[in-house]
Amino acid sequence: MAHVMFYEKPGCVGNARQKALLIASGHELDVRNLLAEPWTAAALRPFFGDKPVPEWFNASAPKIKAGAFDLAALSEDAALALMIAEPILIRRPLIQSGDRREAGFDQAAIDAWLGLRQGGAPVFDGCAME
Repeated sequence: MAHVMFYEKPGCVGNARQKALLIASGHELDVRNLLAEPWTAAALRPFFGDKPVPEWFNASAPKIKAGAFDLAALSEDAALALMIAEPILIRRPLIQSGDRREAGFDQAAIDAWLGLRQGGAPVFDGCAME
């Protein structure tokens, strides 16, 4: 199975479920605190691939829910600067295995990439606690 670097918000129930599914699927996790990581634009940008900028953001973050930013109007550089200044804005989890990086937990995509144990309730993006 895969060695997976998993960047989470400690205490996030959604991230806990995602980690449990990955571990139950036989993957080895290196869990890191997304909020404490010393992010740079160069380190963060690869996690978002070709996703549009609004999908880079954590929809549950208080400032995003409050509409503090026009996400569709942000450039990549401006979006990265905001997320580096306030990591709670970063969509999570951030997952890396080998050279591939992903933001968010699209269960079908993660299954196709790493393989997931089948059965049980679906596991989604998001965290009930922000």
